[in-house]
Amino acid sequence: MPPEPQPPELRPAEPRRLRVMIIDDHTLFRSGLSELMERRGIEVCAAVGDGEEGCRLAADIEPDVVLLDLRMPGFDGLSVLDRLAGLGLRSAVVMLTTSTDERDLVTSLRSGARGYLLKDMEPDQLVDALSAVVGGETVVAPEMTGVLAKVVKGGALDSGRPDRFATLTPREFEILRHLAEGQSNKEIARDLGITDGTVKLHVRSILRKLEVRSRVEAAVLAVEARIFQR
Repeated sequence: MPPEPQPPELRPAEPRRLRVMIIDDHTLFRSGLSELMERRGIEVCAAVGDGEEGCRLAADIEPDVVLLDLRMPGFDGLSVLDRLAGLGLRSAVVMLTTSTDERDLVTSLRSGARGYLLKDMEPDQLVDALSAVVGGETVVAPEMTGVLAKVVKGGALDSGRPDRFATLTPREFEILRHLAEGQSNKEIARDLGITDGTVKLHVRSILRKLEVRSRVEAAVLAVEARIFQR
């Protein structure tokens, strides 16, 4: 005999779909991206081409993630980012742009963006990045880690808050330099002649002392403070 159907209260709950909002002034890009994300099980709850309208809708629907273009006429992406931050929304904002300019990257992260991704990335990589953001991580396009390293070495930005780094040990300071250059834990361990596990412990300590959640955020703080120029 076929199994009896379970009552509704005993059936496993359907997994909640990730809810994403797109703010981008290019109509074809919005349409194509919406279709790609829907095919991958992501709900696109809104897709608009105007920054002002995007802010109003984001406040109403509070998506999990706002995918935000940087270059838009009138109310540009950074203005939208500032407005959303002032609204106190729980939505994570991720910049999705063609800009590889170092100031755009650092300004976006400093202004509260939880990610900085490039429009030429693969769709599956974008989905993975959004999942990481919802999980509490800050994500940056792999191509941009070298830009962060360049900024750190060149000292191109104004100084930030150097007092945050006063509690770092010499070894942690050394590892932070490697993080800012985009190196993985394995690469750092190899260069410094220590184990991966030791690097992980130092990275965890660095994030705790700097009061940040990711190695990217730690690198941005180092850029702002120009600590490697002293």
